[in-house]
Amino acid sequence: MAANDTTPLIERRSIDYIPESERHGRLLSQFTLWMGANLQITAIVTGALAVVLGGDVFWSLIGLLVGQLIGGGVMALHAAQGPKLGLPQMISSRVQFGVYGAAIPIVLVCLMYLGFTATGTVLSGQALGQLFGVSDSVGILIFASVIVLVTVLGYRVIHFIGRVASVIGVIAFVYLFSRLMSQTDVGALLQIRHFSWSSFLLAVSLAASWQIAFGPYVADYSRYLPSNTSSVKTFLAAGAGSVIGAQVAMVLGVFAAAMSNGQFAGHEVAYIVGLSGTGATAALLYFSIAFGKVTISTLNSYGSFMCIATIISGFRGRLEVTRVQRLVFVLAIVGTATLIALLGQHSFLGAFKSFILFLLAFFTPWSAINLVDYYCITRERYDVPALADPNGRYGRWNLLGISVYVFGVLVQLPFISTKFYTGPLVAALGNVDISWIIGLVLPAALYYVCAKKWHGTVPDHLILPTEQGALPTTNGLAAQA
Repeated sequence: MAANDTTPLIERRSIDYIPESERHGRLLSQFTLWMGANLQITAIVTGALAVVLGGDVFWSLIGLLVGQLIGGGVMALHAAQGPKLGLPQMISSRVQFGVYGAAIPIVLVCLMYLGFTATGTVLSGQALGQLFGVSDSVGILIFASVIVLVTVLGYRVIHFIGRVASVIGVIAFVYLFSRLMSQTDVGALLQIRHFSWSSFLLAVSLAASWQIAFGPYVADYSRYLPSNTSSVKTFLAAGAGSVIGAQVAMVLGVFAAAMSNGQFAGHEVAYIVGLSGTGATAALLYFSIAFGKVTISTLNSYGSFMCIATIISGFRGRLEVTRVQRLVFVLAIVGTATLIALLGQHSFLGAFKSFILFLLAFFTPWSAINLVDYYCITRERYDVPALADPNGRYGRWNLLGISVYVFGVLVQLPFISTKFYTGPLVAALGNVDISWIIGLVLPAALYYVCAKKWHGTVPDHLILPTEQGALPTTNGLAAQA
C-alpha cells in the first residue's frame, strides 16, 4: 500500500468519513490483506471439518470451492462499498435499519468478532506454547498482547501486517503441501468418492459461512482507497484474495484430516506442524501459524472497536474517541476474547463448527438486505451526513428493514442444524443445514419487493459531507484520535 508520506503510522480516524485528501492505497493491498487473513490455521481447521465430520476428500474439495465462490462473492460486494462511501461497513446499515435500529445487527456482529477472536487465539496459543516451550494458556496471553498493540496502531499497520502475512503464509503453505504430498498418496484419496448431500452441503456451508462472516467489516479496510477506484476491481481484488487464500488453506486441512487417522481433532496445530518434522523447521512453522493469526485476529478486534463506536455514536449523535479511550475499548474487547479462549481451549473443534454455522442465521439476512438496498434500491445514492442524524432522512428506526431482518432470522429456524439448536425440518432433509441459503434468498427477495414500493426518500446522487461544507469532524460521524 503506497501511503502518502504525511499519513501517520497511528491511525487518526476511526468511524468517521474519510475525505478524499486522506485517501491512499492500491488495490493490491486488498488482495494481500485478505489472502494473508485466510492463509492461516483456522481456515485449515475449517477445511478439515468437512472430512472430520464425515465427508470424503474429493467431494469435500468441490463443496468447499462452491462455498468459497458463493460466500466470496457476497463478501466482495460489501468490499466494493468502501471506496465509494468512505465509511466503515456497519454505519451504512443505518440506511436500511435507521440510526438507532442499526444497533440490532451491530451488537450481533460484535459477538461474532469476539467468537472468532477467541477461537483464533486458542490456535495461536497452541503455536506459541510449542514455540516458546510454555503452556497453551501462556501462549494465549502472549498472542493477546500482540493483538492489542496492532489494533491500537490501526489501519495502515494492519495492511502492512497483511502484506507480510501473505508472503509468510505462501512460503509456509508451499512447504507444508510439499511435505504432505511426499507422505501420502493423494491420488488414492481422490479416488474415494462417496457422495452424500449432507456431507457435500456441509462443506459448502463451512466455506460460505467463512466468507460471509467477513461481510460486516470488509469495507472497513477498503474505505481509504480513492473514491474513483473501480468497484469491479475492488470486488475482484478483495474477493480473489479471500477465496484463493481460504481455499488453499482448506484444501490443506482436508488432506491433513484425511491422512490423520483420527489424530487431528484436539491437536490441530501440533499435527499440522508435525508434517514438517522437528527442530528449526517446526519452530518456523509455529511462528508462521501464530503470525498468520495476527492479521485476522486484528481485523476482528479492530472491527469490534469500530462497531462499539458506531453503536454509541448512533445514540449520542457524535463520538470523540481519544487515544486513551481507544486503548480502553481495545483492551476490553481483546480481554473478553482472551477470557473466552482460556475457558474454552479444551473443547475447541466441536464448538467452533457450531459457532460459525449458527452465526449464519444472523448475518445472511443482514447481508442480503444491505446488498439489495445498496445495489438495487438506492444504487449507491446515500446521504452520508444524514447517517448521523436520528431526525434526518433515515430516521431512528426503519421498521421495513428491521421487520425483514427479523423475518430472515426466523425463516431459517426450521433448517438450522447446530449444537445450539436443531430445526424440525433438518432430519427430513437428511440432516443437511440449508438455513444460510434460505437466509440469503428470501430476505433479499422480500426486501426488494417491499423497498421498491415503500422505500424512503432516496437522494438523486451520493451526498458526502464536503458537499454541504461540513468538516469531517463535525458531521456527526467523527471520531478523533
